[in-house]
Amino acid sequence: MRIAMWSGPRNLSTAMMYAFGNRGDCAVVDEPFYASYLAMTGLVHPMRQEILDSQPQDPEVVAEALLGPVPAARPYYYQKHMTQHMIEGVPREWMREVSNVFLIRHPARVIASYAAKRENPTLEDIGFRQQAELFKQCKDWGLDPIVIDSHDIRKDPETKLEQLCEGIGMPYSPKMLGWPKGGHANDGVWAQVWYGAVWNSTGFAGPEAALPDVAEPLQPVLEAAMPYYEYMKAQKI
Repeated sequence: MRIAMWSGPRNLSTAMMYAFGNRGDCAVVDEPFYASYLAMTGLVHPMRQEILDSQPQDPEVVAEALLGPVPAARPYYYQKHMTQHMIEGVPREWMREVSNVFLIRHPARVIASYAAKRENPTLEDIGFRQQAELFKQCKDWGLDPIVIDSHDIRKDPETKLEQLCEGIGMPYSPKMLGWPKGGHANDGVWAQVWYGAVWNSTGFAGPEAALPDVAEPLQPVLEAAMPYYEYMKAQKI
């Protein structure tokens, strides 16, 4: 079984990868389209060259690998994907062959967290539009994608992870509730920039606090993201 988890940045996505990676029966891959995204867009991100050197830059090669042999011949393959990486020219047909799950988070939390690492994020940077687009594409194909909210996972990880596993047809494991401190062997090379908090964690951090304030210059991004979030929120389990 191959699980493609779709989210934008700063969305509990790395913690979810660690949860699945700690099961013992699940291989993981971290943002496999990141290098192709940077190569195709020319965007300057932290550690750009290191990322380009660490992964295939041809998205067709990436897509083929996602459907190829599972690392270590594990029965499950968890694929952590960023929705903003799926730009024009990146293949999508392979998504028909995997279990697609969409991980959502309130835009205010995403924007506040992202802006602390990289200034002035745009709507395209945080992936809300692309997430809704990919979800609709799955529905148009006749697939039954799952939507799960990071807020709900933080509040009650055991219940929500059990529901998620049931929804995708894999057994739940309590090992998913924790992981060793210090990161995962399959972290992308960019982890040293983005993963500091989760590297220091050994499990989900507990219920989230009140929504953070979003700086005035970023209010238009928040307003633009909200309709996509509300649409996805209406689909969640």
